Amino acid sequence: MDISEPRTAPRRLRVLAGLVGAVFLAGCQLPSVAGQLPPDTTDYPAQPHTDTLTGPVPVTRVVDGDTLWVNTADGDTKVRLIGVDTPELLDPRSPVQCFAQEASDFTKSALTGQVIYLEYDPSQDSVDRYGRLLAYVWTLDGRLVNLDLITDGYANEYTYSTPYRYQRAFQDAEASAAERERGLWDPKS
Repeated sequence: MDISEPRTAPRRLRVLAGLVGAVFLAGCQLPSVAGQLPPDTTDYPAQPHTDTLTGPVPVTRVVDGDTLWVNTADGDTKVRLIGVDTPELLDPRSPVQCFAQEASDFTKSALTGQVIYLEYDPSQDSVDRYGRLLAYVWTLDGRLVNLDLITDGYANEYTYSTPYRYQRAFQDAEASAAERERGLWDPKS
């Protein structure tokens, strides 16, 4: 199925395709996952918009909590996650911020060696002022990494200049993380 087509395959087939891909990844070979989409997860607060979804692409390196490199048709491309801001780990202009290492470790754990989908948001610029591609990052098993960072307290919701596609879900996730004192919101951290 072409990723630009509407999702019509039964959920079981999409989940099976994701599992087959994971098995191949575990065998240290990059699988052919062309045409796969993250599975439907009806209890998850966000679903990918297939009209702006591209991939799959392999993650080549995770820089910190909200920045990574992927290998696209254009070569290695630096990606900045839309809608999140994690504490600074590698900014030469400032010291390492509180909880920066934990946020970086979370993203590294979630994405190192993985194949992902990038979802673009027409309401946002395609690149930021540093030349990084702006995108939402979806895992093969249907997780939106941007949202998970906020939900688990590793990032703040961040609106740069204009509202974005998942803004309400991200704001709700931040409020929930704060209420539950997760991660950044934990008074002991």
